[in-house]
This record gives sequence, structure tokens and C-alpha cells, in this order.
Amino acid sequence: MAENNQAKWYVVHTYSGYENKVASDLAKMVESRGMQDLIHDIRIPTETVTEIKEDKKREVERKIFPGYVLIKMIVTDDSWYVVRNIRGCTGFVGPASKPVPLTEEEVIALGVEKHDTEKHSVEVSYAEGDRVKIISGPLDGYNGVVKEVDIPGGSVCVILSMFGKETPVELGLDQIALDN
Repeated sequence: MAENNQAKWYVVHTYSGYENKVASDLAKMVESRGMQDLIHDIRIPTETVTEIKEDKKREVERKIFPGYVLIKMIVTDDSWYVVRNIRGCTGFVGPASKPVPLTEEEVIALGVEKHDTEKHSVEVSYAEGDRVKIISGPLDGYNGVVKEVDIPGGSVCVILSMFGKETPVELGLDQIALDN
């Protein structure tokens, strides 16, 4: 292995569902072997997703790249061997399992270096055209059809039939549920 004393981000492939185990086992190995000067950081990129199903809203943390772990390291024969031989790790991403560092653009695009700004998204169980029921607020109990979903804005436009005419109503994403 060519030695380069500049730590770079590398991607390793893991068995599906083994990302946390690989990261924790590698962290323990780095600690026990005193390799903190070679392996600087281990990350599993995640995002917080707000799921809204029925009338329940919950925060879920999801892996952005299932099956992959990011490692900031200086590649030497020793550091390569340690990472490569962690149980559940299938190898470095790159041609013939040779470690290829992420480019500066990839590191920026992935947001790997940012500690405090984490990704957050919202998922709802309904879409435009679905029949829904309002489950909270002053219009609780009314049924309508979803006209538009604005996830970044946190709102949904529902068409209600009120007094014989169709009326668009703006509601929060968690104020409606699919009408079964």
C-alpha cells in the first residue's frame, strides 16, 4: 500500500444490516490497537425521517446508504488489513477492492464533514388524488380528496365538499389519514 499521511474518506461495503456492528467493531479494534493516528473517524450516514401513518407521527432514523460505512483514514498495510478483516465487512469500494478515496466534491455532496446539520425528511402514507379523512382540528371528521402535498412546507391541500360546493382547505401533514 502506498503511504499517504493525509487522511481521506473511504467507503467500505458491509453485509446488509451489519453497518452498526462493523462500525462499532472497527472502533473497538482501533481503540485496542492504538490506531487513532491512522483511522480517524467512522460514520454511517443517516437521516431523520418523520413518518405520518394513520393518525400517528413518529421520527425514524434511516441509513442513507444501507450496506456502506464511511471511514476517514490514512491507508497503510496495517489500517487496510484491520478494516478489511472486520467481521461483516466485504471490502473497500473501488476496483479490485483497492481503496479509492472520495473526492472533495463527493465529501461535500454527502455532507460527511458536517456534524450539526443532519438531514431530515417527511414521509406520508397518502398522495394526490387519495380519499382522506381529517383527524384533528376544527374540520375533524370531514372527508375529502388530496389536491396537493407540500412536504417541505409541512402542509396538504384537501378538497372538501361543503354546503354543496368543493372547497380547498390547507391542513398540516399530520391532520389527515387515508380514508379506508
